[in-house]
Amino acid sequence: MAGSLRPELNREFEELSQNKRILVEYVWIGGHGTDLRCKTKVMDKPISGPEDLPIWNYDGSSTKQAPGHDSEVLLKPVALFKDPFRNHGNVNYIALCATYKPEEDGGMSPLTVTEDITTQGGVTGNNTRDAALAIFENPVVKEQEMWFGLEQEYTLFDKDKVTPLGWPRGGFPGPQGPYYCSAGVDNAYGRDIAEAHLRACLYAGVKISGINAEVMPGQWEYQVGPCTGIDSGDHLIVSRYLMYRVCEKFGVYVTFEPKPIKGDWNGAGCHANFSSKDFRDPKLDFTYTPDNGPYKGQELKGAWGKMIEALEK
Repeated sequence: MAGSLRPELNREFEELSQNKRILVEYVWIGGHGTDLRCKTKVMDKPISGPEDLPIWNYDGSSTKQAPGHDSEVLLKPVALFKDPFRNHGNVNYIALCATYKPEEDGGMSPLTVTEDITTQGGVTGNNTRDAALAIFENPVVKEQEMWFGLEQEYTLFDKDKVTPLGWPRGGFPGPQGPYYCSAGVDNAYGRDIAEAHLRACLYAGVKISGINAEVMPGQWEYQVGPCTGIDSGDHLIVSRYLMYRVCEKFGVYVTFEPKPIKGDWNGAGCHANFSSKDFRDPKLDFTYTPDNGPYKGQELKGAWGKMIEALEK
């Protein structure tokens, strides 16, 4: 069933007063590394940033992030966004949270579900944000003002999770070609969802910068960025959460899987564009001559030389 079983009945409740209380949806990455979990906290005081929110907890044994005999996992809000789904005359929030394991001395440590994440292909329910933040806060890294632009592709399916949106049930549409950046009922399937998600991101404060239909019918893309440092990951995760919530309302299944349909059909990726302050400086005084590779012996200047040097290292 769709997330909103009777949308017309929801409206009368959405218009009720919150009596000056604030709703905050705590959002975190679950044990599969691709699932996003959430629950609501009601607050009685104004909120200006994640530091105004208390640390909360949840049952990690129900998300595959803790054993049943020791299941408490802590949630620490790290980034705050406006909630586009609870905006009827009130400003409510979405708080992206990092996950921690409580320690016996009263402290907490970043949650570790899988010791060796290479066994999971790097996709895990671990708290990897703390380690990333430490890198981005390193003075050498921070001085370079690392920019990221992320191109998140996704695929929409009917609720059977088998039939991509717009495809004939049990069959195939026409060959790829007319669907990329398309318009028209015969080519663009799911525009309402892409547009609703765009609006939700804009309201929330996610740094979304564009959308387009993709090569495979039922597949779309949106872009997040440019973001600096840790914001790139924070905004991407919240953008995915908003997509799940939008599709919940439409009764449509969405996946970010890289190859949801086998055969000669385009996959869905998340291309990452990156630059540093040096790379963006057209007057960078730098020269590099590679000893090996396709540019061996060539004098490469400026940002191009800097990039090749970094890649070779």
